[in-house]
Amino acid sequence: MKEPYSFTFYTASWYRRSPYWQRTVEAGCTSWDLYNHMLIPTLYDDDEREYWHLVEHVGLWDVAVERQVEIIGPDAARFTQLLTCRDLSRCDVLQCKYAPIIAPDGGIVNDPILLRLSENHFWLSLADSDAMLYALGVQAFAGMDVTIREPDVSPLQVQGPKSRDVIRALFGDEVADLRYYRSWEGDLGSIPVVVSRTGWTGEVGYEIYLRDGSRGTELWDRVMEAGARSRIRAIAPSDQRRLEAGIFNYGNDMTVRDTPFHVTGMERLVEFAADFVGKEALRRVAAEGVDRKLVGVRLGGEPLRMWLEDFWVVRKDGRDVGRLVSASHSFRLKENIGYAWVPIELVEPGNELEVLSPDGPVPAVTASLPFLDPNKDIPKG
Repeated sequence: MKEPYSFTFYTASWYRRSPYWQRTVEAGCTSWDLYNHMLIPTLYDDDEREYWHLVEHVGLWDVAVERQVEIIGPDAARFTQLLTCRDLSRCDVLQCKYAPIIAPDGGIVNDPILLRLSENHFWLSLADSDAMLYALGVQAFAGMDVTIREPDVSPLQVQGPKSRDVIRALFGDEVADLRYYRSWEGDLGSIPVVVSRTGWTGEVGYEIYLRDGSRGTELWDRVMEAGARSRIRAIAPSDQRRLEAGIFNYGNDMTVRDTPFHVTGMERLVEFAADFVGKEALRRVAAEGVDRKLVGVRLGGEPLRMWLEDFWVVRKDGRDVGRLVSASHSFRLKENIGYAWVPIELVEPGNELEVLSPDGPVPAVTASLPFLDPNKDIPKG
């Protein structure tokens, strides 16, 4: 495969930097990307070495780009329910939920992790989009007593099979033994944090939400010290691991033009017992069905060792039928995997396709998601 183009990346003063910026530079970060108007580390080392370190040991990710929308006030629970198709009456205090935010036409505005810190205190931990502006727009017409703002919160992810040992060394058994998608609020010494049993890897993992950006270097150092025996190291989010796990990346895999019924696996997140913006639109989509869907694909050809710089056309019998939106080589499965949009008649596993790569046609076949660990036994363990 052709090498990607080389560009100079300027870390200009108008790009927001995380509280961990200096430590990521010292750890050897070699590239960054822009995400939620902020810089995110994207590579420290060879991506295959980072992948194996993640799945065999433990990695520390600077994901301060997961900006929070904080919703508080007497009507916070009612208002937050308006935003998402998940039924929040079934969300306990200190529970987390994968909670797509829905537009009036049923489209996905964002797909954050929701944290419920108290009865009327919520955080939406955002993927890349201006979802807070959407929340403010809903507030303008909702007539509810809520305050919406971006708090001083900057997450770190501690991910991998040895992550529990690191969290136990930092916080003790109570936090290390959190159930999947549960959280804890407290202090690390005098550093205020929230810790959740979540992550973007499909591995055992935690997120530490720093609540005081001035303490970023101190928190980073505490985590690295606690993880020294577990061989912790700074790495970047692994595209390969999230693809194996069937985790989507908002903005390229799906956008506001797509509803949860268009995305394989997201249909289960629409809970019509709740009242939310876009509910009637989604009822219509559910009744009428969809004409296309985002599915998994296995691809032939040489191992893919780069991010897609553009979407690749998907063909069936010489006819353009869709597009490949994410793909990489799975080092564990030893094959190329990815996600593609295809017509509804081609969504079942086993349909043979052709993908037009920059180097020519590549055979592909639709596949079930996730590619690895379909019952999520690894992260729940």
